[in-house]
Amino acid sequence: MFPLSDTKTSGSFPFWVLVLIAANSWVFFLELSSPNPDLFVSLYALIPSRVDFSSLPTLTPFLTSQFLHGGFIHIISNMWFLWIFGDNVEERMGFLFFPIFYLLAGTAGGLVQYFFIPDSGIPMLGASGAIAGVLGAYMAFFPRHSVKTLVPAFGFFTIMDLPAFLVLLFWFFTQLFNGSASVISDTTSLGGIAFFAHVGGFVTGWVVGKLQAS
Repeated sequence: MFPLSDTKTSGSFPFWVLVLIAANSWVFFLELSSPNPDLFVSLYALIPSRVDFSSLPTLTPFLTSQFLHGGFIHIISNMWFLWIFGDNVEERMGFLFFPIFYLLAGTAGGLVQYFFIPDSGIPMLGASGAIAGVLGAYMAFFPRHSVKTLVPAFGFFTIMDLPAFLVLLFWFFTQLFNGSASVISDTTSLGGIAFFAHVGGFVTGWVVGKLQAS
């Protein structure tokens, strides 16, 4: 299932959503245009084996890695999800709290993935953990919103309006299943995807959303 749009857009201008899309796009441009893209990634991506909780410089990649991406499909899919679900969450959380929440969810996702692979030398990068937090918060705030979704059926694709909780739960359990499979098979990730960062970000977003909604 792939979401195309939600049926209830926010009534306010999505300032931070647009700022985050612009920031991610700009950093991706810097990454691509760098004389040494591998060095650029090495400097700013989260590499678990370098983390030392007594040394602040080794912890900053928990933030900087959220603005790096591994390719055009990676950044386009992330920004697409942020655009669809972020405006409602930004409006509900408020102008001041939303960007803090976004970075918090991304950091939580990175921490969860780190604890599964603390000795890995493979760079972790991408906004997926932060955006997973946005998805979790969306499910906490708006579970009954309808999401226009591309759904495979009998070898074809059809577009259906589905409840947000169904679409997002499907996405969450897909990440959880793939993350568990990567642990069972003793690999750090499947296809280079940090699935537990998605799980950690989503749970963080859902918990924060529930606490704010109560």
